[in-house]
This record gives sequence, structure tokens and C-alpha cells, in this order.
Amino acid sequence: MHQRLHILIQRVQTIYMLVVFLIAPLFLYFFENYRDVALVGIIGTFLTVTLTLISIFSYKKRKRQLILNNLTIIINLLLIGFLVFYLLKSPGGFSIPEKGVELLIPLLNCVFLVIANKYINKDEKLVKSVDRLR
Repeated sequence: MHQRLHILIQRVQTIYMLVVFLIAPLFLYFFENYRDVALVGIIGTFLTVTLTLISIFSYKKRKRQLILNNLTIIINLLLIGFLVFYLLKSPGGFSIPEKGVELLIPLLNCVFLVIANKYINKDEKLVKSVDRLR
């Protein structure tokens, strides 16, 4: 068990996915201001946290990690799109200092997951090159 945890933490992509796992719930704190559409935020955050956690523990299956991370990126992009649409329709418009800070959380999630995918791909290429040498 200790060895597995050590291998899990050693991988750079795990750190990026762990950051997503930890910051994703912050979205609900900001999304609380939009009670009439809060269900979308709750579902999106739940899916982000769940898929990221599954991805973290799928460290032996890099292709699965890539699929899960890409799905999580799509969910976060949909959250961003939904929130932008809602903010543009809301009275008072859309101005970043007062409204729109919520967009940073799913945007950061996307950035960290793209970086994690980069390292997963790097690992995949390394494993394939070692297999070719055998």
C-alpha cells in the first residue's frame, strides 16, 4: 500500500489532478449566488470531483486517465458556457469584478487537466519507447 501511494504521488500529473480535486468544490461557494441555477453547478462540481478522483486512482491505465480528464474538461467548459450565458442574460450585465469570478474555477480546472494530460502522454510515450527497446 505504501509503495502504491508513493508511486501515485511521484507522478506530476497526479499533483495537477489533485489540485483540480481540491479547488473544484470552491465553485459551489461562488455559485451559491445563483440559487435558481445552482443544480447545474452542483452536478458539474460533483462530476468534476468524482471523475478526477477516479482518474487519480487509474494511474496504471493512462488511456483511461486521458479519457476521464478530457470528459472532465468538457464538463468544465460546459459549466463556463452555461454560466456566461446566465450572466449575460441576468440584469446588470456581466462585469468581472462583481460577477464572473466563478468562471475562474472551471477555467483553472481545464488548465490543470490539460497540463496533467500532457504529462500522461509523456509517460505513455516513455513506456512505449522502453517497450520497443526490449
